[in-house]
Amino acid sequence: MTKHETILELHNLRKTFTARRAGKSYEIKAVNDVSFDVRRGEVLGIVGETGCGKTTIGRTIIRLTGADSGEALLNGSDIFTENRRRMRDMRLKVRMVFQDPYASLNPRRSIGDSVAETGDIHGVFKNRQERADLVAQTLTQVGLNPSFAERFPHQLSGGQRQRVGIARALLPTPELIIADEPVSALDVSVQAQVLNLLTDLKEEMGLTMLFISHDLGVVAQISDRVAVMYMGNLVEMADGDGLFADPRHPYTQLLIASVPRLDATKRISGGIEKGEPPSRFTQLQGCPFHDRCPIATDLCRVERPLLRELEGGRKVACHNA
Repeated sequence: MTKHETILELHNLRKTFTARRAGKSYEIKAVNDVSFDVRRGEVLGIVGETGCGKTTIGRTIIRLTGADSGEALLNGSDIFTENRRRMRDMRLKVRMVFQDPYASLNPRRSIGDSVAETGDIHGVFKNRQERADLVAQTLTQVGLNPSFAERFPHQLSGGQRQRVGIARALLPTPELIIADEPVSALDVSVQAQVLNLLTDLKEEMGLTMLFISHDLGVVAQISDRVAVMYMGNLVEMADGDGLFADPRHPYTQLLIASVPRLDATKRISGGIEKGEPPSRFTQLQGCPFHDRCPIATDLCRVERPLLRELEGGRKVACHNA
């Protein structure tokens, strides 16, 4: 295994949805020609405003939502072209932790049955004793007492239910976990506990994770690299430290400048208009950020910038960065 072995490659992913407004049909580009890779053992954070397409990327990778075009290569095999049987096996390797820990659990199933569900479906347990032992071991890994296996979701707090959601994703051991806003529904103190848990699991088990969040502080804490999304487009990608210390895309600068700080002198300035993203019903030309950007030129208004590589592996979709 090489240091930067790639486990997932996303090539030119596109996904549109059809919506109606005032009697007219519109095509909403939820994900627009997005490409990136995820390296084994790393956490890749995807961050952006609500509606930027980050959750659609995660759901499309595991085929909860169909892609219009593009490739998602897991260890070289395209997830989008796998048949039903192969996709069933693929879902053993790629697991998802959902945003709402209560909605993702069956209220009529015990915690132990929920954690063991994927293993039951795929017949990975040799007998009932092994099943019980692995469930107990997995609950312990996520900081829960094995006795929780007998409880039901309504008997747990929000933080405990999210730990169960993580346990479900760990049994049996996956190659990639897609965590979609896994702490946004939790109190701040519980968020910290769950983030520390994920960090510990990454170090102990070498987990590979695609971590989706709108919270820059959360992404900064857990991610090795960060991809920034805006209006369905990938606009910047860099290692976490480099991105937060020296953001190059004006939208990334806006995001970081918007984070509350005790020391206001450290806020990034530059005349960026915060404003609101344009309506998704508007047919945009050029760079989707040009109407909020202080360095936009005439070229930005007519030609969408492609993601290009700068020094140190950083990638930016900006004509003037």
